[in-house]
Amino acid sequence: MTADLPDRSRGVIALLADNCTSCMLCARECPDWCIYIDSHKETTPATGEGGRPRTVSVLDRFAIDFGLCMYCGICVEVCPYDALFWAPEFSYATSDLVELTQERDALGAWLPAVPNHKESSEPS
Repeated sequence: MTADLPDRSRGVIALLADNCTSCMLCARECPDWCIYIDSHKETTPATGEGGRPRTVSVLDRFAIDFGLCMYCGICVEVCPYDALFWAPEFSYATSDLVELTQERDALGAWLPAVPNHKESSEPS
């Protein structure tokens, strides 16, 4: 039996990796330093005639250690690219502390639980 939770319930943090630009704002603002981000730079070719190649950050790793997280929500609030969301899920308990560090794929799997979330990564 699942309780009906309010839309802003804090359970777990979900990641929309396509929106993440590796700006590191969430990791820098986190008071517990429980967010780990690794990325590298790649050069993309010019899109049009007379254009210049662009350098973009490619996300290699995004992980949150929920054993350290105090669920303050600062990371969700400071993300300017709408890559982090609250998902009202509580079924990730474990007896092994190592399993509380959830990587990019696990964080992305929480997206369907986010209330009123649009799956599109394109800005409106």
